Amino acid sequence: MGYDDVKEHDGQRYSGMPVGGTHEWRYPDGRWEEEKKGPDRWSFSFSSKKRRRDPAPEGSGADPGTKYHWYILGHQRVQKIDKDSYQTLMQGLKYKLAHKRPYWKRWSSEYPDQRSRGERLEAILEAALARARQRNREPQASLEEF
Repeated sequence: MGYDDVKEHDGQRYSGMPVGGTHEWRYPDGRWEEEKKGPDRWSFSFSSKKRRRDPAPEGSGADPGTKYHWYILGHQRVQKIDKDSYQTLMQGLKYKLAHKRPYWKRWSSEYPDQRSRGERLEAILEAALARARQRNREPQASLEEF
C-alpha cells in the first residue's frame, strides 16, 4: 500500500505511514532550552535536524517541503550523572494536528471538511484526561513502569 493511499484504522480514514509502521530518528545536534515558570513548571523548546537511521525506501514518504504540526504528551525521566551531565529518556504519544504539502496554500486543518487544530487538540487532551482518571482508579504503578 502506498504512502498517499487512503487507509482506515478504527473507523478513521487517513493517509501516510500505515498504523504499526516504525521509524528511528537521530538527533545529533539537538538544542534543548528551558525556563522555570513556577515551583514545578517549566517551558521548553527543542530544535534539531532529525535524520533517519536507515535511508527511506525509494518512493516512500512525503514530498520535501511538507510541514507538520504535532502535539506531544510525554514523560521525561532524568538522572544526574555528574555536575554538568544528565541522562534523559522521554516517552509519550505524538499526535498529528495538521500537515501542509509544499503546493498547498493552507494547512490540512484549515480546509472545510477537516477539524480545526484547536478541536483536534481538545479531543486529544480530553482522551488523555480520561485515561489519567482511569489510571487513578487502578492500583498505583511505580514510576519505573511508565
